[in-house]
Amino acid sequence: MGGTKKNHVFVPTLLLTLTLGMLGYGEIGHAQTTGISPSVAELSGAGPIADIRIEGVERIDPATVRSYLRVLEGDAFDPVAIDESLKALFATGLFADVVFRRDGDDLVLTIVENPIINRIAFEGNQRIDDEQLSAEVQLRPRVVYTRTRVQADVQRILEVYRRSGRFAATVDPKVIELDQNRVDLVFEIDEGPRTGILRINFIGNSAFSDGTLRGQIQTKESRWYRFLTADDTYDPDRIAFDRELLRRFYLSEGYADFRVVSAVAELAPDREGFIVTFTVEEGDRYQFGVVDVASGLRGLEADSIRDAVVSEAGDWYDANEVEESVTALTAAAEAQQFPFVEVRPRIQRDREELLINVTYEVLEGPRIFIDRIDITGNTRTLDKVIRRELTVAEGDPFNRSRLSQSERSVRDLGYFERVTITSEPGIDPDRADIEVNVAEQATGELSFGAGFSTNDGALGDFSLRERNFLGRGQDVRIGATLSGRRQEYDFSFTEPYFLDRDLSAGFDVFRITRDNQDESSFDEQSLGFGIRFGYPLTERLRQRVSYGWSIREITDVGSDASRLIRDQEGERTVSEVSQELFYDARDSRLRPTSGYYARLSTGVAGLGGDVQYFRAEAESGFFVSLLTDMVLSVSAEVGQIVGLGQDVNISDRFFLGGDSLRGFEVGGVGPRDLDTDDSLGGNQFARGSVELSFPLGLPDEFALAGHVFTDAGSLAQLDGSAVNVVDEHALRLASGAGVSWRSPFGPIRLDFVVPFAKEDFDKDERVRFSFGTRF
Repeated sequence: MGGTKKNHVFVPTLLLTLTLGMLGYGEIGHAQTTGISPSVAELSGAGPIADIRIEGVERIDPATVRSYLRVLEGDAFDPVAIDESLKALFATGLFADVVFRRDGDDLVLTIVENPIINRIAFEGNQRIDDEQLSAEVQLRPRVVYTRTRVQADVQRILEVYRRSGRFAATVDPKVIELDQNRVDLVFEIDEGPRTGILRINFIGNSAFSDGTLRGQIQTKESRWYRFLTADDTYDPDRIAFDRELLRRFYLSEGYADFRVVSAVAELAPDREGFIVTFTVEEGDRYQFGVVDVASGLRGLEADSIRDAVVSEAGDWYDANEVEESVTALTAAAEAQQFPFVEVRPRIQRDREELLINVTYEVLEGPRIFIDRIDITGNTRTLDKVIRRELTVAEGDPFNRSRLSQSERSVRDLGYFERVTITSEPGIDPDRADIEVNVAEQATGELSFGAGFSTNDGALGDFSLRERNFLGRGQDVRIGATLSGRRQEYDFSFTEPYFLDRDLSAGFDVFRITRDNQDESSFDEQSLGFGIRFGYPLTERLRQRVSYGWSIREITDVGSDASRLIRDQEGERTVSEVSQELFYDARDSRLRPTSGYYARLSTGVAGLGGDVQYFRAEAESGFFVSLLTDMVLSVSAEVGQIVGLGQDVNISDRFFLGGDSLRGFEVGGVGPRDLDTDDSLGGNQFARGSVELSFPLGLPDEFALAGHVFTDAGSLAQLDGSAVNVVDEHALRLASGAGVSWRSPFGPIRLDFVVPFAKEDFDKDERVRFSFGTRF
């Protein structure tokens, strides 16, 4: 019954709705008094009890009532025993009132039963549905109604709304009397507005401004542009986490004595929001003093792993660097076949010189083996998809560096918003249990684009992709590009662990039709498929082997078309075997900030079909972090295709432009027929790019980044010759700037580019926009 206000439709026709306080149901009456009730004391007297009569029962069997009595027929009228009976009856929660009276030698018990709940309903709840609220309350239909239980459920409902940031919510429980001592219970809810954060104050900070500290915590002040986040609503757990974030920040800046004295949230008098105040003690700022490594392992020299230490003497003290050094030293020792290693940083403060001396003691750690690996949080993704990314298994030696590597590998899948791997003591002292906790995120991608070009006219691009199909880690994609002159359809499927081995397998099917009559006097059609397999050679090096088969046809060639086009009219079958080597040393495949990669691919056509060529491409790139959140990336790529006893067809040549060379249209550079203005492609290309990505200084929740870049490239070497065909090894250069937004709907990027080294016949593109959305 969640959502909008609802009308009562309960039977009987005449209903009486009263608030709980008006109705007065609950544990009231004699049992709430201490000692013996005066009315019970009046029951004392000589003579035994002749009979016990029970009046007022409707649903409850009289025998059940008698089972709680402390007196029986034949017993004396003992006020103490009768009072104990009274309290025992009230303790059951079945009765609203209990009264004992004496009628001659008979003891008469008059009771009023608590009603039974017929139905529970919620009204006024729009933000939280009935199912969630029903799961929180303890009362249920056909359960005895008591006021205490109702008030407890009211507090539970209010707690649900507080957790969602609505501290102004109110809950008014009401009952509707029915026949047979039944009631309908209705919780009338006024959700109220979300209780935001009006202001965040800091007291005691001098080294860093309030604005800087606000940027370090997760809680944010309420602003109009934060409608996509809940960080600007009050959450006690988030405030507690903010204390830890402040501590980490100050420790990373050298303030080793820092502490948060208090974190207080006060509701404003108008109840419109909270004012949060952090009181801090910064203390002095320290530098690293002596930084040393001491080895307590036989056969492990400290000098052999000393280079793994991140911190250096004279630098400002940074607790994060200490943790990084511990991890790096552990990995370095494990690389030298010491699986059970424990690195303890021994820290000594010199408060007079404001120095912190650190000695990393490398000791033999306890011989702990992994007993069990538990995976939680994956409601959709199968366990085996996560488990196969782990570099440890049950029975392996406990290894923190491998756990960190496993956490990074699972995160790089792109299936999860959060990945944490923790360890807990096992059932035995030499055992440890590993818990992998993940929080899933959307893995489907719906991307589309629209544009206009002189060649294709209005153009639309669509692709639907699921990177974790059915939770099995399979990648499925279907795409289409439609325009007035070009239609392209493709479908691909990839199984990353074929036959449950680290062997990826997949296939692709495509169909492309292009109408070039207006400009080149021909139509082109391609229909084909491909299969591929990939497997690791080393931890970072993978190889992919693939086979592709396609039919490519050039038809409807006009009599006035270029000779280079007329010579290629007809149908050709291409059968190509190719391979690719890919070395990946980046810190992340999704958003790298350091490391490098290299790719080498080759292909041979001619094993079947009627097209023969050899193709080779090489690409490399590296990433480096500069200052805070700034990443410099440099990439380069070259390619060559050579016909084997024949000219290279236009369908097999390279084309440059668009994403591969910003500032120019797709196919906007390289050999061109000036008479038809057609891009003919080339047999040889080279391109490079340098890009600097940096934050724009806006709040982190905006997820905006700026980019400046320079692209360079060249495309040439055309088989054959014709009048008015240009084919020059000319270098093209373009520089630009852009902004990207990791929006809730997917990545969005807008670039402005200026080509400053180009040929007159090139087709430039000054503005480039890309958008994709996830669902």
